[in-house]
Amino acid sequence: MNDNTLVYSTDTGRINTAKKQAPIKKGDGIVRIRRETKGRKGKGVTTISGIELAEPELKIICTKLKKMCGTGGAVKDGVIEIQGDNRDKIKATLEQLGHNVKFAGG
Repeated sequence: MNDNTLVYSTDTGRINTAKKQAPIKKGDGIVRIRRETKGRKGKGVTTISGIELAEPELKIICTKLKKMCGTGGAVKDGVIEIQGDNRDKIKATLEQLGHNVKFAGG
């Protein structure tokens, strides 16, 4: 993959190029909340998927949810992960923000 992009020049120094943002994933408009433990050594994590926003906006929503639940969390590949089982609190908060929310999984 040789695109001949200029990274450094002795005349001007490091050349900054605009970062390309990942495209927003399109879904069916339904935000799905599920509780997962697989691959997490038995620890429960609430995952929220289907929010059609860019990464910076997802991080803002994740921060609001973490503060509301009083737990940690992260955004990974367009999916918000909140530690613990806080599905009811998260559903109420997302519905107040105007999202169509459903529980997924068992």
